[in-house]
Amino acid sequence: MNLNATLIAQLVVFLVFVLFTMKFVWPPITKALDERAQKITEGLAAADKAKTDLALAEKRVGEELRKARESASDLRGTAEKQAAQIVDEARAQAASIVAAAREAAEAEAETVVQRAKEELRAQVAALAVSGAERILRREINAQVHAELLSNLKQELN
Repeated sequence: MNLNATLIAQLVVFLVFVLFTMKFVWPPITKALDERAQKITEGLAAADKAKTDLALAEKRVGEELRKARESASDLRGTAEKQAAQIVDEARAQAASIVAAAREAAEAEAETVVQRAKEELRAQVAALAVSGAERILRREINAQVHAELLSNLKQELN
């Protein structure tokens, strides 16, 4: 065999191999590489989108927390106002109860005083009758009677 013929045969086999590889082997490999590059690109795009979505979600969470704090502050303020109002109403109610009890006690005291006066008048009347009986039993003397009545007047005052 000749070296030139071998070289030409190897060149032909190599060209057939290159054509076969370019026609049948290379397209699936480039297709797989392109698909892999596309998946990587999509994955990076999804990661960027997820990153922006996360930033937006964190911003929304911060806004919701701020709103919740404001709402809680408003509720606390309203509750404090209601508590103050309830305390004021309770104080007013307690003051009215105390005033009613005081009025009732004063009325009872007035009733007791009136009863005592009535009893005193009854006792004075009994004393007057008793004094009159004594006067009439002892003697009938105008001067002694006048003195006794004036003494009785002084006792009554």
